[in-house]
Parts: sequence; C-alpha cells; structure tokens
Amino acid sequence: MNKNEILDEAIGKLTEQTGITAEWGPLPETGADEGIDATMTLNAGEKKVVVLVQIKRTPQPYQLDGFIRQARKHHPFLVVAEQIYPGMKGLLRENNIGYLDGAGNIYLQADDQLIWIEGQKPTKQKDPVTNRAFTRAGLQAVFYFLHHPEAINDSYRQLADRTGTALGNIRHIFDGLKTAGYVLPLDKKQMKLVKKKALQDRWIEGYRETLKAALHLGNFRLKDTNLFYERDKLIGRVEGVVWGGEPAAEILTNHLQPGVLTLYTPLAANTIMREWKLIPDPKGNIQIYRKFWKEPEWDNQHIAPPLLVYADLLVTGDPRNLETAGLIYHQYLENEME
Repeated sequence: MNKNEILDEAIGKLTEQTGITAEWGPLPETGADEGIDATMTLNAGEKKVVVLVQIKRTPQPYQLDGFIRQARKHHPFLVVAEQIYPGMKGLLRENNIGYLDGAGNIYLQADDQLIWIEGQKPTKQKDPVTNRAFTRAGLQAVFYFLHHPEAINDSYRQLADRTGTALGNIRHIFDGLKTAGYVLPLDKKQMKLVKKKALQDRWIEGYRETLKAALHLGNFRLKDTNLFYERDKLIGRVEGVVWGGEPAAEILTNHLQPGVLTLYTPLAANTIMREWKLIPDPKGNIQIYRKFWKEPEWDNQHIAPPLLVYADLLVTGDPRNLETAGLIYHQYLENEME
C-alpha cells in the first residue's frame, strides 16, 4: 500500500467499527513539513478535531524519537499505520502520541477529549514490493547520498566506485529513489535529492531490517576484561577500525556509559581477534561489523559517521540509547536533514 491507501483504509475501518468519520487532505504548501504527510479532521460527535498525520507501514520502536519530536512541534499529532504492534502502541501512549491503525483502533488525546478504542482485529499486511534502493547494495549507496546529496548528479561509474556498489546496480537504485519520490529532476541533466529526513528514516528502517545483520562478523569478549574500561588503548591497534553504537555515542555526547562495544572494520574479524585478544562468544559485549562505506564521511578517524551511530542506538530500542540518539540527532543531523 502507498501512504494514501494506508490512510484511506484506516479511516474506512474507523468509521465502520465506531461510526467516527474523518476526512483528510494534503498539507497546504505554506505549512508543509517533511515529517507530516496530511491533515485529518475527525468528526467525533458534535466536536471536530483537526490533527496532523504521519503515515507509516508498521511503526517500530527505533522511530519513537522522531514521533516524539513531531508531537512536540505539532499538537494534536497522529501516527497512522497499516499495523501497529501492541508494544509499540504502549510506547506511543506513554509519550502521549496518538495513533490510528488499519483495523480502526485509535488513541488520541486532544485538549479535554480522549478517544481510545482497542480490540479491533488487525488487517493482514500485504507483502511489499521490493524497491532496489533499499536492498543491501542500495542501502550502501543511499548512505553515501545522505552524506553527499550533490553526488546524485555524478556519473554511474563514479558512484559505483565511491559507494562500493556494482555498476549495474546504480541505475536500479536511482530508479528506486525516483519511484519513492526522493529524487526530483530539475531539468534533463540535473537532479536534486529531496525529502532527506524521510529518506533518512527509510534508510534506518532498511538498515535495521536488511543491512545490519548482513554486516555482522560476530560477537566476542575480551580476554583482559579491564580493557573494556580502557578502550582508548584498543582503537588504534588495528588500522581502519572505528567505533559505532554506544562507544561512539559516549565520545560524541559524553552522555552514555557503554554496555556493548560496537566497532566497524574493513578487515577480517580474526585480525582484530588476534590484536585485541578476543574470544568468540555469541553473547559477548564486543560486536564486530564490516565497514561498508569507502570514503571518510566526516573528520573523526575513530568514530563512525553520526548517522550510523544514531541508527545503531535507535535499533536497540533501549530507552537510554534512544535518549542519547536524540542528542546526536539534534547536534549532528537535524540541520542537514530538516
């Protein structure tokens, strides 16, 4: 389903199940917000409630930080989705964020009025059509575009080299970005990357679902456990290794005490095992991932780019990590994405 179809189905089910009617419309151009998809007017009894809407297929906990930011900017605010799992509904209610799902279940607090209806059977989800921009190879290229939006006008061969993507995939990735509305042709030769915040969110979703597991080289623990707390002695031992996740967030914000050390490397895991004296352990607190970007995306040689650190924190769903992710977003990403 596209966004309009998700919204139409959710409103239809709401009316069918409860008698509450609603109409929606696009945002006026003067009030457009990249994180808001539509306005919706709910007719609940004699009172009309106008809300701003963000539409998702299936909201995930890592997206909560973004919903909280939108709810602070816009009130009332409603997440409309094809399906919302019970745990996610709980997180939204805890943060006073409204929602409406494809079965007609709704939670919305607006001024002195509370609308809360649960128990309707979820609508069965349809299998999504694969967009080549969000396959493993596509996600690597999109990561590059998010850091270098002007590069969408470079040649396919240049992009293949800079993103580490096969030349034959580049055209499919571009077609996927155009189909999803993230690339706008300016003329016959020039294009512009648009809706960067929405693209960032879609990239994080794909990173969580597809890319992160493919990059995983294994979990380990340190033979010398004291080095976990003296980790500054570790990072320079192997060339090209950078911190991600919690240790990178600690350096960026001075706000988080890491419980897990995430790192990215262009080398085989056994090189780090030898240099750091690591012991393989599926439950170990050292997580090694393959470094998938070719060029340095920013100037800190020992930390992954903030977008990746932000994503690493969000996908954990850990409240302390979500709080720190918000700090990273505001300090390093907000100006570029919004």
